[in-house]
Amino acid sequence: MPRPNRPLRSHLPRRPARLRVDPFIAALLGTVAVAALLPARGAAAPAFSDAATGAVAVLFFLYGARLSAREAWEGLKQWRLHGTVLAVTFGLFPLLGVAAHLLVPTVLSPQLYQGLLFLTLLPATVQSSIAFTSIARGNTAAAVCSATFSSLFGIVLTPLLAAVLLHTEGGVSPGTVLEIAEQLLLPFAAGQVLRPWIAAWTARHRAVLGLVDRGSILLVVYSAFSAAVVGGVWSALSLPRLAALLGVEAALLGLVLTATLLVGRRLGFGRGDVVAIVFCGSKKSLASGVPMAAVLFPGAAAGLVVLPLMLFHQLQLMVCAVLARRWGAQAEGAGATAQPAAVQALDPVA
Repeated sequence: MPRPNRPLRSHLPRRPARLRVDPFIAALLGTVAVAALLPARGAAAPAFSDAATGAVAVLFFLYGARLSAREAWEGLKQWRLHGTVLAVTFGLFPLLGVAAHLLVPTVLSPQLYQGLLFLTLLPATVQSSIAFTSIARGNTAAAVCSATFSSLFGIVLTPLLAAVLLHTEGGVSPGTVLEIAEQLLLPFAAGQVLRPWIAAWTARHRAVLGLVDRGSILLVVYSAFSAAVVGGVWSALSLPRLAALLGVEAALLGLVLTATLLVGRRLGFGRGDVVAIVFCGSKKSLASGVPMAAVLFPGAAAGLVVLPLMLFHQLQLMVCAVLARRWGAQAEGAGATAQPAAVQALDPVA
């Protein structure tokens, strides 16, 4: 039966809502401002450093307690899709990061390049990857599994890649991998072991634990940026360098978004799967990156290392929000249902 006529306006893509700064990014910027004006000095500095170390352990314990291993293993049925996302996250991204060394020192300072390379080694985000895939009417179930696998593999692969690639930059030594295992893997494993007993409790208190997550990250950021201020690291940062960094990160994000879209098509994935690959493969996790940076780059160096990640995080949210709304409007206009298979022939960027 033919569809009833609808107003012309309903056939047009929805106009994107005005972009807003992520509240958490605003809190991070506020924390950086406080660290710049009132950095932890003297006896307070070690206290904040120890508190940040404890916050990192709490973060990864909660990650382990929340991750359902059973759901992750069930998602292995779509191994081609997950393998594609992992190859982009831990293969293509690091290769682009290594290639960016050609921009040192003319475009990027060595310190900023170190932070840029570090962000290319991180796993994908979980929440935003899933949310954007859902908004774009993609394969949300696949996005859940891919983002989960990325986070799980990142706990091991990110420190290993950092030990290999950042060692030449003077930031990480191979011996740091053992320290990573102690500070990240052990709390994560403890959370997994205790999950059968505390999973229901964490689900009931999700809002409170979310505040604990964000508060822990803010504490780590304050400690890192305080050390950077006291150590005089910010003297290496100028406005032209900051603008150049934003330009490089925009190019990096554009390359990866294009590559994931083309690779997904070339490998014969349906429209819903391509959407999941694009949004899971193009993200880098701030929640994982900040605590990892605190372990890998103790002291003043962590401040400039975290800065490129903070900027890239906001950039990826803004760009992917526009893409997700546009693709979702196109899918709705084409009569797509909640099942991605119904619109496999739809081009997400048409």
